[in-house]
Amino acid sequence: MPVQDRNLKRPMTPSDRIDQMAAELIDWRGTTFAGIRKSVLAADRGIVEDWKWMGSPVWSCDGLIAVANAHKGKVKLTFAYGAHFADPDKLFNAGFEGNARRAIDFFEGDKIDARALTDSRPCRHRLQSDKEEESARPRQSAQKQNGMTRGSALSP
Repeated sequence: MPVQDRNLKRPMTPSDRIDQMAAELIDWRGTTFAGIRKSVLAADRGIVEDWKWMGSPVWSCDGLIAVANAHKGKVKLTFAYGAHFADPDKLFNAGFEGNARRAIDFFEGDKIDARALTDSRPCRHRLQSDKEEESARPRQSAQKQNGMTRGSALSP
């Protein structure tokens, strides 16, 4: 059942719920969260917001991009496929133990590098599009990959 905005008497959209969550974070975490959200949304016009997993803001575009959570001492932005991408700006500072996800933990006083976050490959990249491009490329046969051509294993 959708949550209703008490003042508007209409079901709240995921963006409304994220707005509400950010507004309720009255300390530095609210400002940090708002900056993160702005940077993620600026990365691609196709990014949509959702509200999942018992109250987590989620951003996706042809698949899950990231989820954010405000914790007591930090705001965490976790990229679903962050481990698949290079990190030339050294944005990731958490989540290195897994094979898929990478995260950025923002602590009080941390500055958001909006340019680097917006331009980061995990924010801009559509993993599904990459998979489609890869599957459209002609593949070499196992024999060609090993340096063998048809008939090369036959003796004259």
